[in-house]
Amino acid sequence: MSTAAKTLIRVGHSPDPDDAFMFHALANDKIDTGPYTFTHELVDIETLNQRALKGELELSAVSIHGYAYLTDKYALCPCGASMGDRYGPMVIATKKYSIDELRNVTIAVPGTRTTAYLALRLCLGNDFSHVVVPFDRIFEAVEAGEWEGKKVDAGLIIHEGQLTYGERKLELCVDLGEWWFQETGLPLPLGGNVIRKDLGPAAMKEVNRLLRESIVYGLEHRKDALEHALQYGRDLNRAQADKFVGMYVNDWTVDWGPKGREAVRTLLRRGYEAGVIPHLVEPEFID
Repeated sequence: MSTAAKTLIRVGHSPDPDDAFMFHALANDKIDTGPYTFTHELVDIETLNQRALKGELELSAVSIHGYAYLTDKYALCPCGASMGDRYGPMVIATKKYSIDELRNVTIAVPGTRTTAYLALRLCLGNDFSHVVVPFDRIFEAVEAGEWEGKKVDAGLIIHEGQLTYGERKLELCVDLGEWWFQETGLPLPLGGNVIRKDLGPAAMKEVNRLLRESIVYGLEHRKDALEHALQYGRDLNRAQADKFVGMYVNDWTVDWGPKGREAVRTLLRRGYEAGVIPHLVEPEFID
């Protein structure tokens, strides 16, 4: 079958090592995609959350918080999870703040539809003063104490900053993955992949199968997949990139499993009960 006759699947994911590792096989033609051709668009997770509201991409990484607003257009893949298993987004600052103190300072956040933001809202127990800053500029904002003229006391970091904040002499105030585990006994479901429902059940299942095959390929060809992922590592050396990929591409990523699905339901329910998510969401996973 010619490429021209194939069905185009536009894929959106973040320009970071774990997503690059996950999509390596699809991005570099390592697996047979049959009647589908995949193109990749790399943008930050908050932009992906916003684009998904418009249904722009057939397959996209999204925050689990962001998914709560997408259920009319997308279903969750049973693979592709980014799970924080007693680790996750962190609040960092130039000095150590307690959770009580964080309620009264201004925090730079990577977006209000990120799971990191939702988890911090749940942790602090109320709304808090925040400034939205691109995820890869939060260190800069914290160190400067301001962003675009607005005061910044602390920052909510995601992605590889979780491994590098100490190199910048910043203090960890709270690890939300550990906080969530202490609260629920569950891992923190940070992100997942969604497929647009208008593709139809058969295509949704097949695209999900190909995504899972790409994830498994990366895990089985770790050296090659890590080489691909390293170009998105920013400040990470090889050992750090390998560690980071291991944190977020693992057995949870191959399949959410019953506990992972419970974690998604629990997070969405608690978000609703706290008044952050406006309606109760029952996650819909592709069969």
